[in-house]
Amino acid sequence: MANRLNEDFLRELREKNEISEVISPYVNLRRRGTTMNGLCPFHNEKTPSFTVYLDTQSFYCFGCGAGGDVITFIRRIENLGYIDAVKSLAQRAGMALPEDGFDDVISKRRRRILEANREAARFFHSSLMSEKGKICLDYYLSRGYSMATIRRFGMGYAPDDWRALYNHLHSLGYTPGELVDANLVRKSEKNGKVNYYDNFRNRAIIPIIDVRGNVVAFGGRVLDDSKPKYINTSDTLVYKKGSGVFALNLAKDSGERSLIITEGYMDTIALHQAGFKNTIACLGTALPDEQVNLISRYADEVLLAYDSDEAGQKAVRRAIQAFSKTGVKVRVLALSGGKDPDEIIKKYGPERFRSIVNGAANDVEYRLQSIRSRYNIMTDDGKVGFMREAVTVLAAISSEIERDVYINRLSSDLGISKDAITAQVKSVRKRSVRAKEAEEMRRIQASSFAPQGAASVSGSVGARRAEEALLANLMRSPSNYRKFSDKLSADIFLTEFGKAAFEALLPYLERGESPEYGQVIQSLDGEQAAILSKIINTKINTGNTAAECSDCIDKLIEEKAKSDVADPSALSDEDFKKLFNS
Repeated sequence: MANRLNEDFLRELREKNEISEVISPYVNLRRRGTTMNGLCPFHNEKTPSFTVYLDTQSFYCFGCGAGGDVITFIRRIENLGYIDAVKSLAQRAGMALPEDGFDDVISKRRRRILEANREAARFFHSSLMSEKGKICLDYYLSRGYSMATIRRFGMGYAPDDWRALYNHLHSLGYTPGELVDANLVRKSEKNGKVNYYDNFRNRAIIPIIDVRGNVVAFGGRVLDDSKPKYINTSDTLVYKKGSGVFALNLAKDSGERSLIITEGYMDTIALHQAGFKNTIACLGTALPDEQVNLISRYADEVLLAYDSDEAGQKAVRRAIQAFSKTGVKVRVLALSGGKDPDEIIKKYGPERFRSIVNGAANDVEYRLQSIRSRYNIMTDDGKVGFMREAVTVLAAISSEIERDVYINRLSSDLGISKDAITAQVKSVRKRSVRAKEAEEMRRIQASSFAPQGAASVSGSVGARRAEEALLANLMRSPSNYRKFSDKLSADIFLTEFGKAAFEALLPYLERGESPEYGQVIQSLDGEQAAILSKIINTKINTGNTAAECSDCIDKLIEEKAKSDVADPSALSDEDFKKLFNS
């Protein structure tokens, strides 16, 4: 495994990276006794369910189940491998990594991909400036990009050659496997012969750079009308499309806490050149939680500059929904005079786009305008239909003052009594509150003690609780293990999680020592680590006595016996036949 580092080193690493200090730049934490709470950075939520436990130096989210120690947090928040997360924390603490004692295979693969990507970016840019690249340079210049912009974004050209990039990188010592891992090269097999060829050919190339300055991927656009219009790097060890944000490495240094979001990198480049340095592009319009959370770290407000066509407006609605669960304000740009920002700037110049930015509607105004466009409010039926939908928008506004402003505006515009609109809004809000309370109760009941999402769970709820109580008992009172070591083994546990957790605890229990939670958690996979983190940090009702330990063991053994009988594969051939002859 890639996590066999010296325990003394890891203990010191965690001590020097106090978990709340590491998490605070990413999450606004508030202290409550021995815990700190905030909005989870791993999923969208309005009510804080992310908890940092200062006594165990760990975290757990009751909303999405994410949990672990400081290393787990850095791995997830920065999308790093285990060793890279350790290196990041070691650098933060001024510690040197041990010279040996760990397997660095994944970290080395990531590093080689990043190095290959950087060399590829240099190759593409150099090709652009060569005689062969003149066709692509003319294309960039025809779109209005200056040479300064081309250099700033590292724009390049993939030659019309099947193996130009492959031959160049291979000459620098990169293996075919490394280039396939980076998705710079593709592999084909035909008649027993293996061939490698470039992923990007005869395309304008845009490197995608993360906030740390690493070239993680590329976008390639055709120079004519052929299909597919765009080819992008597939997911690799260093890049996930769902978390990639183009030009955030530049926009985060713009000095503004608002970000303009476009549909594609060409629009973003055009806006940067026009002076809108706070522009980014989400690679895809789905806006998954990873992208939303990353953007939320750098912005208090986003302005959606999506295309004016139907696809763009669908993307606007999805984005409003995605950001509605964060504290980020949303405004929507009405792109009149052009289908996208690039076209508007080319036709009318930056000042026209600046006026559109200044007049952008907020998310409430945009939704009300969208609803209104579907009804003829000059008729009574139109007014009723519009108001039936509009009150759901108003009911979702948390600020009473803001709600009152919109109610007054609609009352005046439509000639409808303010009291009537207010009554309807209150009715919708009451139903919404009841629905949320019911959903919260279901969530709490579903998350109570039983492992979340563990497909391998078997047995009754009582037995599963006994399993977790037993683990909690052993962690808090390791001396109980010796009293029941003849009964205790991984085999008595009902879930794969229970087996794995017990085996991770066993070395400590055999020595009669309190477990090193951080090390134990790191030895489990993501879901198992989250479940164990929850057991550690929630106060499971146990007195940690030997009697309780014995009761839990007996319950598990009893349940195990039941499941063995219920499973035909556990019966002898003779007993199995009897089931059909009784």
